[in-house]
Amino acid sequence: MALINKIRERSGWAIGFVAIGLGFFVVGGDVLGPNSTIMGKNKTDVGEIAGETIERDRYQDQIDQIKYKYTINYGRNPSESEMYSIRQQAWDYLIVKVAFQQQYDKLGIEVTDDEQWDMVQGDNVSFEIKQAFTDPQTGEFQRDRVISYLKQVNQLPQQQQASWYLFEQDLRPSRLRIKYDNLLVKTTYATDAEAKIQYQDETSIAEIKYLYVPYYSISDSAVSVSDDELESYFNEHQAEYMVDESRNFSYVSIPMLPSGEDTTFFQQEMDQLKEEFKTQTEDSIYARNNSDGSTFYAKETIDALPGILQANYSNLSKGDVRGPYFENGRFVLYKISDIVEDTIGAVKASHILIKWTDESDASKATARKKAQGILNKLRRGGDFEQLAKENSEDGSAQSGGDLGWFGKGKMVKPFEDAAFGATKKGLINKLVESQFGYHIIKVTEVLNKNVYYLASVEREITPSDETRNLAFRKADYFASTSGNYDEFTANAERDSLQVFNAEKVGGNDRRFNNVGNARRVIQWVYNNDDIGNVSDVLELEDQYIVASLTKITEKGPALLEDVKDQIEPKVKNAKKGTLIKEKLKSLDGTLEEISEKYGPDARVYNSSDLKFSTNSLPTVGFAPLAIGKAFALKSGERSQPFEEENGVLIIEMLNITQAPEIADYSTYKNQLEQRNSSRVSFNASEAIKENADIKDLRYRFF
Repeated sequence: MALINKIRERSGWAIGFVAIGLGFFVVGGDVLGPNSTIMGKNKTDVGEIAGETIERDRYQDQIDQIKYKYTINYGRNPSESEMYSIRQQAWDYLIVKVAFQQQYDKLGIEVTDDEQWDMVQGDNVSFEIKQAFTDPQTGEFQRDRVISYLKQVNQLPQQQQASWYLFEQDLRPSRLRIKYDNLLVKTTYATDAEAKIQYQDETSIAEIKYLYVPYYSISDSAVSVSDDELESYFNEHQAEYMVDESRNFSYVSIPMLPSGEDTTFFQQEMDQLKEEFKTQTEDSIYARNNSDGSTFYAKETIDALPGILQANYSNLSKGDVRGPYFENGRFVLYKISDIVEDTIGAVKASHILIKWTDESDASKATARKKAQGILNKLRRGGDFEQLAKENSEDGSAQSGGDLGWFGKGKMVKPFEDAAFGATKKGLINKLVESQFGYHIIKVTEVLNKNVYYLASVEREITPSDETRNLAFRKADYFASTSGNYDEFTANAERDSLQVFNAEKVGGNDRRFNNVGNARRVIQWVYNNDDIGNVSDVLELEDQYIVASLTKITEKGPALLEDVKDQIEPKVKNAKKGTLIKEKLKSLDGTLEEISEKYGPDARVYNSSDLKFSTNSLPTVGFAPLAIGKAFALKSGERSQPFEEENGVLIIEMLNITQAPEIADYSTYKNQLEQRNSSRVSFNASEAIKENADIKDLRYRFF
């Protein structure tokens, strides 16, 4: 088994991105059972890939295969959050299987049985198997070990056999993808001319002067935009405003919060546990068996103790049970199982930090003089906490310089040496210099070397069945009296419930707004097509939700009304740009003179090291058009006013230093070829997926 895991760990991306398993191995179940009917729908497809319908049974089989593989690797069933990832892997695999396979078939790419045998034990053994069967001492691949392993694989336990077969079956699809990628990679190249252009783009330098007038220099109220202009712009740029399918809905939330009676119940339970805890001899076992927390026994120095125990450290003793304390929605009991002295420890201190402004001797002298003055005030009885709040240049100033307890390695060495070297509490009678400045240190507790063995019992305060039932009845009454959206909003006002809005929620999202693990709500939203429909009560982990569908957005071009707020500023900027250009064209003189005539909103800037390979200008920001126009100018030439993303520019070329000719452009050619090759696999994947016209309908079932 360890050997197979070793192979898997080294199998790389080629095997990792496809998940193939044995269909007859099914571990546990999933919400997509063959007999399940969800939300009253009988449709059996979960989507469409490249024109091929994906039935839910086929998808479920793939989930089961990956789920089984998970149990093989980790020795346990996946959690619900891990199942989400497994479902996504199953979907991605089907995209590969269907959409990519069509490409393989068109090109005649295949991996034969003979090739697969060759990858395992022939002349072209896969890299992963070579790695697993290589002698670490000699670095040589041991083919005889592979053959020996294969001969005995049928005698191995069933789980180990299945693990090998899973790995072996992964070899074929990964090799198919490698072949496909290699075909594309081998077609990439760069010409000498491209290499030369790349060299020139990276090496030629221009010195320019430019006048810049930002659009915001003209008030929005100074230009008006009609609906016809917005529609015209939208029609011309519709491709820029494509949207995925999404839905909007309103909802009310009735939280399941513990009542006062629930809190009292848990407090009484903790009081009983406290008495039991006092008499226990096996503290860690008792804490583990009775705690809701994951950490129930720990060995801590004083600086790592809970704050409530730190504050009372001087009267802690072995066997003490403290609490119950209320912390972060839980009650907690602490028992001091033992206290021993160790070589490690912690101190408690406060400080005032005075920094220097720079590394010069004068600046350091000024900082030292200020720090010494504060230290002198403290020697005369000054209030350390007040002086820290008034003078310290550190985040601890607001708490009077208090740093709390800290162990070795938590502070810079000079500070640490001074604090840990103190033999009594009080002010350290000298300044301590570190790379941060001058420290004035007050030791509030000297070195404590105690180590505390701490057992803890936590109880999360959860709502009782009665409390949950009350919340459900409230939610159920609201839902049953809300037949449409108007009644939904009216009843929310009647019941003093806040209406929340969730926008642009995708079918496979798991959360909306601040609501997590919300698949049940999103399922309902996507299994209803009538605007204004109101759901039944939908139960989540800590709340009941009632939702009403308010909008359906189909995949494709957005509606003008949905993107109007994005379009309007662009149309206004275009109008502002026309006004700015007309005014600039009416002015003459140098750029500085034009700037002065135009007004304070027009400013002139210089760039002395502009390269064609860049895409921005100082102050202007993203400006690829400006870069292109600049390098199209000759020395001494000036452009006409033109519009960029953020404003209008005029560029004047002061000087351009062309890259000198070189004898060999191979370095740049290699860079281009490597860049092109590195993008091939990803770009091919994206292109295939985009053209596969994937319809993801998995939200129907989970």
